[in-house]
Amino acid sequence: MPVEKAEKDVQTLVGQISSKEILLPEIQRGYVWKPTQVAKLVESLYRGYPTGSLLFWKTNEAPATRRVAIGETQDKPAVQPLYLLDGQQRLTSLHRVLNDHREAQIVFNVETEAFQNQSAATEKDPRWIKVYEIVRPGAKQFPLVGRLHEAVPSLDPDLIGERVGRLAAIRSRAFHMEILTDFPYDEIAQIFVRVNSGRPLKTSDLALATLSARWPGTLEKLEAEAREWAKKHYQDLDITFLTRALTGTVLGRGLSTWSHGRLIAASDEELEAGWATVQRGLRHLIPLLRENLKVSNSNLIPSHVALLPLIVLLGERPDEPMDEDTANGIIYWFLLANIRNRYSSSADTRLGQDIPAARESEPVKQLLGNLGVRGARIEVTPQDLVGRTVGSPYFFLSYLGAKHAGAHDWWYGTEISATAESGQKLEYHHIHPQATLKNHPGSYSKTEINDLANLAFISGTANRRISDRSPSDYFTDQKQPLTKAELAAHFVPYDEHLRHADAYRDFLNARRALLADAMSALIDRYRPKWLDEDVTAADPLAGCALEFQLFQSSWDSSQIVARATGEGFEWTGSLGLAELEAAIEAADGGLDSDIEISKEIVPIRVESDTLTIPIGPFLVSGTIESWRKTLDREKGDAQPLSQCPGVEPRPWEVEPIPFPVTNIE
Repeated sequence: MPVEKAEKDVQTLVGQISSKEILLPEIQRGYVWKPTQVAKLVESLYRGYPTGSLLFWKTNEAPATRRVAIGETQDKPAVQPLYLLDGQQRLTSLHRVLNDHREAQIVFNVETEAFQNQSAATEKDPRWIKVYEIVRPGAKQFPLVGRLHEAVPSLDPDLIGERVGRLAAIRSRAFHMEILTDFPYDEIAQIFVRVNSGRPLKTSDLALATLSARWPGTLEKLEAEAREWAKKHYQDLDITFLTRALTGTVLGRGLSTWSHGRLIAASDEELEAGWATVQRGLRHLIPLLRENLKVSNSNLIPSHVALLPLIVLLGERPDEPMDEDTANGIIYWFLLANIRNRYSSSADTRLGQDIPAARESEPVKQLLGNLGVRGARIEVTPQDLVGRTVGSPYFFLSYLGAKHAGAHDWWYGTEISATAESGQKLEYHHIHPQATLKNHPGSYSKTEINDLANLAFISGTANRRISDRSPSDYFTDQKQPLTKAELAAHFVPYDEHLRHADAYRDFLNARRALLADAMSALIDRYRPKWLDEDVTAADPLAGCALEFQLFQSSWDSSQIVARATGEGFEWTGSLGLAELEAAIEAADGGLDSDIEISKEIVPIRVESDTLTIPIGPFLVSGTIESWRKTLDREKGDAQPLSQCPGVEPRPWEVEPIPFPVTNIE
C-alpha cells in the first residue's frame, strides 16, 4: 500500500488546520501539552533542532473525528482532508502560538534567548516579547528591533535583528510528512498504536484508540457517560476511568501494554455487553456509596481503581433484590481495599485477581479473601494513625466518620458537605494552626503539624474566620463559642489544657484515640453478619511514616532528605530532585530507569501508570500523577539548600515494606 512523502512549512500546516483540511480521527487522544512543552517546541524550531516528522492518513472513508483543540469554529474543507495520526500535540501547539491562543502566550527574552509562558513578571520586563508579535501576519521587524534595543541598550541592534529574524523564520520551518493511503480504519488504528507505543502515551490512550477503531462511536459513548456523572459530582469518572472500566470488564483484568491486542480480538457482542455492564454497574454502585456511605463527591475516594471490581460485580449481578448484608459487604470491601492500599502497586495484577473474583458465585467473600481479611475483624488503632496526613486513606475515613456523626460547620451550622459551594465549600482546617506550631519550643516536625489528628472539616468561611488563632481562643469565641457537642461530632477532645500549643502532642494522642474508635465503629457498621468472629487483622503500616523535606537552590542541585520511621527502625537518606523528576518523566513514557539514593543506585519499576521506587525501608508506589503532586507540595514548602543537613549514606539491607506515595508527608 502506497506511502506518500512530502514537506510543508509550519505556516501552511497551521492554515490547513484552520481550514479543516487537517482533521483528527477519533482514535486520537485529547490535547494534553502544558505551556512549558509548547515553549520548548518553539525554542527547538528557533534553534534549528530536529522536531520529528508527521504521519497522516488519506482516505475516502470519512471516519469519526474529534475537534482540534484550537478554540474556534472550523469551516468544511474545500479539499479532501488529511487525518493526523502522529504530531497532534506539536501542530495544535503551533496553531495556538501563531493564532494568539490564550493558553499559548509564549514569550521570548531577546537578551538570554529563553522561552517561557507569559507571566506577571515577563509582562513588566521589556526584554520579553510575545512570540506572536514576531510571527503574526504582517509583523514589521524594524519597529520591534528598535523597541527591544531601547529596552536592552547594551545589546547590539544587529544581534537583536538577527534573533528576531530567526524567530520569525519558524513559520517557514518545514516538517517531513508521510501520508498513508488506502489503509482501512482498523489497520490505521493498529499503526497508530504501534507508532505511539514508544511515546509518552498511556495504556488508557492506546486502549481508547483500539476501542475507537474496533467499535466506532466509542468516544462519544464515553464522553456522554462522563458528562452525566460529572453533573452528579462524580467528575473523576472521566473518559480515562471509563476506558479502564470497559477494558477491565471485557478482558477481566487491568490495562497493560498488551490490552490493545486483546481488544482487537474482542467481538462486537463482547464490547456491547462490556459497556452495558459498566453502565449498569455504575448506576447501582454510585447510589450505594452516595446514600449508604455518604460519599457525595468522587474526589473523596482515595483509589478510583477500587471501583472497578464492584462495577463488574453489580453490572453482572442478576436483577433481584439486594439484601442488607450484601450491600454492607460491598461497602465493607470498598473501605478495606482503600485503607489497605490494595491498588497502590501492581494494580494490573491485582485487578486480574479481583475482577474474576467479582464474577464468582459469592463475590464479596472472594474479594475479601483476596484482601486476606475474610474472617478477621478490622480495628483501627491510634498507632495506625501516627504519621498519617491528607494523602492517607484514613483521611477519607476521618471525613466519613465526621459525616456519619452529624458534624456541623463551625460558621454556617449546616452539616458538612463535600458538594457545598462558595463560602460553604469544604476545606480541611488545622485545629492547632501551623503558625503557632512551626517555631514552637516543642520543635514539632512537619509530619506532626500536618498530622491527620490535627485536621477537621469545616467551610472555607469558618477556616478564614479562625485564621491563625489558637483553639484556646476560638473554641471560646464570645460571638460563636463551640459547644462540647459540636467538638465531639468532629472527634475533638474538650479538655481545656489540650488547647494550648505546649500540649500539642498530648492533643494528637487524645484525638487519635477518638478518631480510631470512630473509624473502627464505621467499618464495623458495614461488616456482614455472615463473617466469622476472628482475630483482629493489624494494619501492616501501623506506626510507619515517610517524610520528605526539599532543600532547593537556583545554583546547585536541589536535594530531598527522606526520613523513614517505624516499629524498631529509623532511616534517613537523600536523593536529587532533578533525578527524581527525570525518572517520573521517563515513567510517563513507560520507561524503567535508575536513581541514586544515599550513594546507592536503585531500580525504578514502571507498570502501567504506577511508579515504584525503593526508598530505604519502604517500596514506595503510586501513580505518576501522585508522585508529581508529592513533589509539587514539597516545592511549596522548600527550605534553602544551605540548611540541608549532612546525611550519612546508609544502604537498607532488609526486604522493603510496600508503602503508598500518598502517605508521604
